[in-house]
Amino acid sequence: MRILVVGDGKVGHTVAENLAREGHDVVIVDRSDEALRRSEDTLDVMCVRGSGANAATLVEAGADKADIIIAATAGDETNMLCCLMAKRLGTKYAIARIRDPEYNESLTMLQRELGIDLAVNPERATALEISRLLRFPFASNIESFAKGRVEMVEFRAHENDAVVGMPLHEISRKLRGIPQVLYAAVERGGEVYIPNGNFIIQPDDRVHVAADMVTITAYFRYLGKNSLRVKNVMMLGGGRISYYLSRMIVPMGIHVSMTEINEKKVQDLSEALPDVNVIYGDGTDQDLLEQEGLHQMDAFVALCDRDEENLMTGLYAVRQGVPKVVVKNNRVAYADIISGMGLDSIVSPKEITCANILRYVRARKNATGAKVERLYKLVGGKAEALEFIARHNDPYIGIPLKDLTMRPGTLVAVIVRRGKVIVPFGNDHIESGDSVVIIACESGISDLNEVIHK
Repeated sequence: MRILVVGDGKVGHTVAENLAREGHDVVIVDRSDEALRRSEDTLDVMCVRGSGANAATLVEAGADKADIIIAATAGDETNMLCCLMAKRLGTKYAIARIRDPEYNESLTMLQRELGIDLAVNPERATALEISRLLRFPFASNIESFAKGRVEMVEFRAHENDAVVGMPLHEISRKLRGIPQVLYAAVERGGEVYIPNGNFIIQPDDRVHVAADMVTITAYFRYLGKNSLRVKNVMMLGGGRISYYLSRMIVPMGIHVSMTEINEKKVQDLSEALPDVNVIYGDGTDQDLLEQEGLHQMDAFVALCDRDEENLMTGLYAVRQGVPKVVVKNNRVAYADIISGMGLDSIVSPKEITCANILRYVRARKNATGAKVERLYKLVGGKAEALEFIARHNDPYIGIPLKDLTMRPGTLVAVIVRRGKVIVPFGNDHIESGDSVVIIACESGISDLNEVIHK
């Protein structure tokens, strides 16, 4: 497909990189010569210098023949105007990054009036992910599929966990009463494995398990991992993520303290969030953190603008014994190093945004097939979890999984049929309308028929 990416910043560049890798014809539009030179040198894309809100620039970029425009500049208004003009020029679909909370209340109307097919809010999406992590504090990462019916939870295995040290096919026989989940992926020493029945979980493995919410909760209760309940949270930074996250978790009965160094922001946040204790001061100051009771907190969430400050403050919170520490970090290349330092829960607004956009693009590419409904990056982008809806004329319908051929490095993780969650084995089959969750060690899969064959 021909795709225009307006804005060559962190999100725009990463989206363009992934789309070009998947074989799309990508055109980047930006005002910065320096940013465009970087993209021309490193990516297989075409670059056009100019404003995406200028009709002449969009025409030069080929908006009249484009399938999708992705507006990812720093300005919400510019992004909305880009989408409106591109749709008028002939672009089929429009995606806009819209971040300001002021627009969130009237987003549906804005999308309808401006012709925006998908609005992406990186900060709100990141806040939603963090809220899930606070619900399961022992988890490093949580993803949901099939309209929330299926959850995939990542946790770090410890030596005293009951499932450590035995082949997966023996777990249900040796551990009486353990809820049955699917062991979807394991990361060990930087390598990702799609485990079979003979795989043995070892201490320090990062394990992904999938099942419905009730079964997942019972599974971790069996392992003794869900004893912590988050009641007090401290946040570093009073940005948009902190605002959205506070709005989500305060109604859950969680008490929030938030440190912010900008006095004007402190005043605004105190008015917008009356139930949050907004503290004026430098949240990276250890004396301030101790004074505000960091060691008594159930969770600490570092969300300031600088990744380095988030990491250093997060490490300090870990050393102070805070049970759950979540850190915002957009430098994915450092993920393995950060994890080795004891910080398991890393969230990246850039990666979350890119995953949402890529999922939409893949769905448009395969509008008539078993298209991608959900796409999540796992273990630092080394694997993907994809959700498809099976169609009635697909060749694998009704055939037991043991009689089908699976693409190497993939696994059918979960099937959801008429609201019922099935952890599949060899005798199970896929029916028309089923939600099917696939785990894959490679990116670029966009159709279920690419994974399952007769």
